[in-house]
Amino acid sequence: MPTQTHDFHRIALVTGGNRGLGRSSVLALAASGTDVVLTYRSGEQQATGVIAEVVALGREAVALQLDTTEPDTFAEFAATLHETVRTRWGRDNIDVLVNNAGFARLTPLGGTEAATVADLVAVHFTGVVLLTQELAPLLADGGRIINTSTGLARFTGDFGYSVYASVKGAVEVYTRYLAKELGPRRITVNTIAPGATGTDFGGGSLRDDRTVREHIGAVTAMGHVGVPDDIGTAVAALASPAMGWVTGQRVEASGGMNL
Repeated sequence: MPTQTHDFHRIALVTGGNRGLGRSSVLALAASGTDVVLTYRSGEQQATGVIAEVVALGREAVALQLDTTEPDTFAEFAATLHETVRTRWGRDNIDVLVNNAGFARLTPLGGTEAATVADLVAVHFTGVVLLTQELAPLLADGGRIINTSTGLARFTGDFGYSVYASVKGAVEVYTRYLAKELGPRRITVNTIAPGATGTDFGGGSLRDDRTVREHIGAVTAMGHVGVPDDIGTAVAALASPAMGWVTGQRVEASGGMNL
């Protein structure tokens, strides 16, 4: 059975931590005093750059390769993770799991292919469920699991995001069930639901297209599109020891979009 979580040398695992919101989560966790294991699918050079940024913040980081669409590799990954934290930190467990890895593909009515649906389910739901199951024994009692959803699970955006948003809705339901199951171990399980954020998501229009940004800003209480650090700091807040009485919740970080 994993031991009690510790505030000193807390360790977080962030999937897809080499870029985008994952990178921001890694850096926010490091800034809050947490060491990080981040995964990447193919962006090893990006991951190396993120490690350097973490080190500059005075924390430690390790990057491991992981493809969350290949559940047959999860047991081997868990063994590698266990060996990594034991060798690097003298620990047998981690304190925080952030299921962040993902991507978006368009699924407009009349133009949706079965392969696209399968890919979205594989990354955003099947991968989350099976990886979390594999890593749960490595999570310290009193730890944190943070799953990534989207504001689009509450409000509708472009029709092309229907399947993406629906799969994220499934993640939110899974989060509540997992929170109840892991409650006896005092492990909190919550969902972070980013709103419109200026990344390369959807081709980068939320970051680069002034017209799109102005439109989103007009329907957002805070008056503008979010930036990646808005999400990263929210993830770090949910991961903190102070959030031990918050579980099974959907926390939307959207600046009040479409209220």
